[in-house]
Amino acid sequence: MEEEQPGFGRDIRPLFRPDDVRAMSFAFDLSSYDDVRANADAIYERLEDGTMPCDGEWPPEQVQRFRDWIDAGTPP
Repeated sequence: MEEEQPGFGRDIRPLFRPDDVRAMSFAFDLSSYDDVRANADAIYERLEDGTMPCDGEWPPEQVQRFRDWIDAGTPP
């Protein structure tokens, strides 16, 4: 069975906690599909290098899920 491609509302938005949204509001709105889509590569770089979120790195599978979402064309 083929895995369903990740969507922002179902798979990506829930990864960003309220504290993450507040902490990164100076750069982008992590609660906004349009803003996350427009900044997806920059967000991914920060997730991959561990500078986001500010209180500790995401587990590798969450970083990969974000990458999968980008590779799928950033669906809503």
